[in-house]
Amino acid sequence: MSALSALPFLKPVHLRSPRSSPGGQRRHTLPASEFRCLSPEDAISVFEIEREAFISVSGDCPLHLDEIRHFLNLCPELSLGWFEEGRLVAFIIGSLWDQDRLSQAALTLHKPRGTVVHIHVLAVHRTFRQQGKGSILMWRYLQYLRCLPFARRALLMCEDFLVPFYQKCGFEALGPCEVTVGDLAFIEMQHPVRGHAFMRRNSGC
Repeated sequence: MSALSALPFLKPVHLRSPRSSPGGQRRHTLPASEFRCLSPEDAISVFEIEREAFISVSGDCPLHLDEIRHFLNLCPELSLGWFEEGRLVAFIIGSLWDQDRLSQAALTLHKPRGTVVHIHVLAVHRTFRQQGKGSILMWRYLQYLRCLPFARRALLMCEDFLVPFYQKCGFEALGPCEVTVGDLAFIEMQHPVRGHAFMRRNSGC
């Protein structure tokens, strides 16, 4: 059984009933809300959202299009997209890391034997911001990580102004991150993740 098939909160969530045709027959409609792992085919949609979200603020993107494709090929199971009626509205992309803190190499590497999930980016489409979607998506992502047997911690780096947002999501600041991008400096943050055995005993995962 795959990790995804064991996790009901990653299965499509239908928030509205299927519409009926004039003759009374039900016709197929896309689910109003769906959470699923991303695939390489989603890369362009991901990049379009990310580019609009980050370039206006910091002048650069955490991941460029080739890097998005790179991680969605290597570790799609560490990504999560939120789709509304088939349209991507928010996403998270992660990879595995094998050290206590992030280094410059963590920006491009996926360490398959690692136990730390490096969250590279969380972004929400501009028309869906200020609706709490970023917090909801992060909550679902962390719930998902808790059911992965290898995951022990989640790490991310962010600019100072985003620290309160991630603290509300349960992350704690570790201090300045050694990773820099151009003139930008970051705070490194972590969230404990308990593995599959604990979750199976305590939540039926």
